[in-house]
Amino acid sequence: MNYDSALDRAYDELPEQAHDEGSRLNVPDPVGETDGAFTRLNNISDIADALGREPDHVHSAIQRALGTSGQFDGERARYNGSFDESDFDAALDDYIAEFVTCSECGLPDTVLTTEDGIQMLRCQACGAFRPVQKRSSASSQASQATLEEGKSYEVKITGTGRKGDGVAEKGKYTIFVPGAREGDVVTAYIESINGNLAFARQV
Repeated sequence: MNYDSALDRAYDELPEQAHDEGSRLNVPDPVGETDGAFTRLNNISDIADALGREPDHVHSAIQRALGTSGQFDGERARYNGSFDESDFDAALDDYIAEFVTCSECGLPDTVLTTEDGIQMLRCQACGAFRPVQKRSSASSQASQATLEEGKSYEVKITGTGRKGDGVAEKGKYTIFVPGAREGDVVTAYIESINGNLAFARQV
């Protein structure tokens, strides 16, 4: 069997999702609504469906990313505090990077499973798997690192958000840097911080 034939055969044997354009994420934009001291996320169920995850799991992760408390009534989520759609966008980017996207092939064709008490992300496209608790288990050490608004930090861009922003991690913070690309090392000026999410610009 020559190389081309072997390559064609290997490609044909890949799971259908690995080369199915329909498997790409098409996540609806978050629809937020401020109500006094609370902010509702009205379409969290639609977002969860698009991600292939349970709404209460998405809600818990958003709540943690925003650094607040809230409630989920089975249809809509409510969070203590005032948040806009960019805050929810950033929280969803963080969720997708941790709980949806395969770190090996970059596809969203994954499932969450629990194995020996550890939550694992398994890719149905390439077969890769990884624990999704690694960030939490390291939090006791990482939480010592803090960010301050108005200060600059050198960070490495390790991912890309839904809107195309570069994403970096520093301690417990996820930093969004417009214009930065994965693999870049940039100096990020922190313009604002909301919970565990920081929004920066390159300097």
